[in-house]
Formats: sequence, C-alpha cells, structure tokens
Amino acid sequence: MKDVYQNCPVFENEFYYLRQVKKQDRDDLLKVYSDRKAVCFFNSDNCGGDDFYYTSEQRMQEAIEYWDFEYQRSGFVRWTILSKASKEAIGTIELFHRDATDYFTNCGLLRLDLRSDYEKADEIVKILDMILKPTYSLFHCDKIATKAIHKATERIKALKALGFHYTDEKLIGHDGTEYDFYFVLSS
Repeated sequence: MKDVYQNCPVFENEFYYLRQVKKQDRDDLLKVYSDRKAVCFFNSDNCGGDDFYYTSEQRMQEAIEYWDFEYQRSGFVRWTILSKASKEAIGTIELFHRDATDYFTNCGLLRLDLRSDYEKADEIVKILDMILKPTYSLFHCDKIATKAIHKATERIKALKALGFHYTDEKLIGHDGTEYDFYFVLSS
C-alpha cells in the first residue's frame, strides 16, 4: 500500500465516509469538540495538556491547522467521519505508528472522537470496521490500541465486538506519565 502521508486514503461504507480532515469541516467539528457529553471519551493522553474541548471557531480552526501540520510532517493522520444520512461531520479518527520502549511499540495508536449522539456501539462498529484492517499496512504495525475509560460502556461494547481486548499494560508518555484504559487488537 502507498505511504499514507503521500496519499491519504478514503474509506466508506453505506453509512459513513472517512477522508482527511479539511478546513471546511470546522463548523461541524466544532459541534463535536464543544459537546461536553462527548469530550470525556476523547483520548488526550500525551497531548501536552490539550483536553480537546473547543468552544470557538478560532480554536477549532487552530486544531485543524495543527492536524494538517502533523500530517505534513508524518506525525499522524486525522480523518473526518462524515455521516451519509445527515451529510455532516460527526467526529474524527486519528492514527499513527508508535515506537516506544513500552508494550505499545510497533503499534497503530487510534483516537476516536465522536459527537455524543453517535457514541453507540453499533455506530462505532460501523465506523471502525472500515479502517481497522488497512491500519496494519498503512501504519506498519502489528497491533492497534485505543483508549476507552470504564464509563465508555458503548465504546467498550463495540471494541469487544471488533475483537479488541483490555490490557493492564500502561502506555508511557513522553514525560514518563503512565496512561491506562487501553484496548488492543492484534494482527
């Protein structure tokens, strides 16, 4: 498969469409990132203190610009999740290859940010099912990890349905901070 940072692939099924984040997604994504019910499920581990709670168009635009910067420097890919039914952006997926000295090495680290009305197991399965298999070759990894806190019951249900299992292993951050609540899917 081609380098994901040279040619970002698009994924779709009958319900959703995934494509690289664009500036015109700002207004829809502001609804996601200003959704207080949703933000608690976002993974901000190792993100320099950013909690991903954005309440202004300016802050959302800055985030999109930063995501594009990271893509250009091969840091991570951020896809917009577009609902075919509502014709709007309802969240994002971030993926990157992680090399580390902890358990989460040679890992595709996945972050899923969804508007709270889409935080349902069946919707999460429909979304993630499109991208999981290609992740191994796109990000040259042998496992995929994603965070789901205990109260993310719908997300956990979806992850288990997709074959993920909970691990007690800690992800060690840049500054030595230990992060937990990770689920892993092995190739």
